[in-house]
Amino acid sequence: MNISSLLQGIASFAWIGFIGILVAISMRATRKQPVGGLSTAAIVLLVAAVLLTSIGAGIVFVEPDELAVVVTVLGEGGIRPEPLDSGLHWIVPFAERVERFPKTNQNYTMSSVADEGAQNGDDSIQVRTKDGQQVYIDASVIYAVDPLKVVQLYSTWRSNYEDQFVRTQARGIIRDVASQYGVEEIVSTKREEMANSITDQLVTIFAENNLILRDFVLRNIRFSDEYAAAVEQKQIAEQQAQQAKFVVEQRKQEAEQARQVAQGSADAAVIAAEGAAQARLIQAQAEAEANRLLAESLTPELIQYQYILNLAPGVQTIFIPSDQQFILPLPDTTTTP
Repeated sequence: MNISSLLQGIASFAWIGFIGILVAISMRATRKQPVGGLSTAAIVLLVAAVLLTSIGAGIVFVEPDELAVVVTVLGEGGIRPEPLDSGLHWIVPFAERVERFPKTNQNYTMSSVADEGAQNGDDSIQVRTKDGQQVYIDASVIYAVDPLKVVQLYSTWRSNYEDQFVRTQARGIIRDVASQYGVEEIVSTKREEMANSITDQLVTIFAENNLILRDFVLRNIRFSDEYAAAVEQKQIAEQQAQQAKFVVEQRKQEAEQARQVAQGSADAAVIAAEGAAQARLIQAQAEAEANRLLAESLTPELIQYQYILNLAPGVQTIFIPSDQQFILPLPDTTTTP
């Protein structure tokens, strides 16, 4: 309770006391009894009641989170040009009064959920998109009174700025901006762009009407039941297509793996064949080199020696001519029985 309310309460008791004394004076007067003391008390209470009422009406306490506009019958235009800030102030009793405005941020929510919005029931914004679909948008507008322009705000909107301005402008701008987008753009690719466009327009229109936009929140977007069912069927089809694509990709990977295994086997066979051919070539070259070396190493004596070795051990008789250098073929000395 502030001092103004306290004085008003005391003044009320003074008025009640004054009225009570007047009743007592009337009763004593009808009985022709003296009323001198009661008259003095009535005068004192009357003076006190008038003073307390006047002082209580003239003292104004503005809360720390408030601003006050003074409405007066004394000045030109009916409003003091400067608002009252937080604290204790004096106004002309019965000739002036104050209209209070909050300094704090205010939240105006439009939602399909009954307990969330400023209005009862479904208060979401219905929008027809560019491609003809019906969507329902839940949004919140967070704003504050411009403390430097609160007098102008009162002159323009009085205390009805929330219903008559904030609600009307927010819903209209949301409809206008959202109608420029397709339903899929609103849901996914351009949702942020749409919210930024709405915010920019609200900032401008609020500033022109002595309010400050703190934030715009795009809370939720709903579709009609028919479109929601169509979207669900589309998502199911897309998931099935992705599953089929995954299966095809898996089969491709399996085929590629089999191809690589076959290619590896073929490459191994080629390498083995090439190795065998290379080994055979090396062997042939070695044999040729051995034959060459053998041919170069043959002498008549060596041939004769090898000849004799090959005759043994089956040879029984050898005829060697006395005038020949080489061993001649031996005659057949076997006899026929």
